[in-house]
Amino acid sequence: MDKETARRQFVNELWQRYEELQRWAEENWPDKEHPLSSADFVETRKEILGLRNPAQAPGRPASAGARGDAREPEQGGAQYIDVNPTPWP
Repeated sequence: MDKETARRQFVNELWQRYEELQRWAEENWPDKEHPLSSADFVETRKEILGLRNPAQAPGRPASAGARGDAREPEQGGAQYIDVNPTPWP
């Protein structure tokens, strides 16, 4: 099994398990006056989907992937990528 197939299988299983967890959380949320909805899980879903192609993951700068610098640190890529904007003075 190659890396891409293994990655796809992992992400598919993770997605299924996350959907089960989301259903359980929505059904068992103790604050019935303010119930959970699928909107509460959007950001996590984006992160999981980003595992399919880490270069396109949320929070990753698009320019790094475009330049071909989206390598892992052990492959010579950056060890830290600052994704936070610089604050105003």
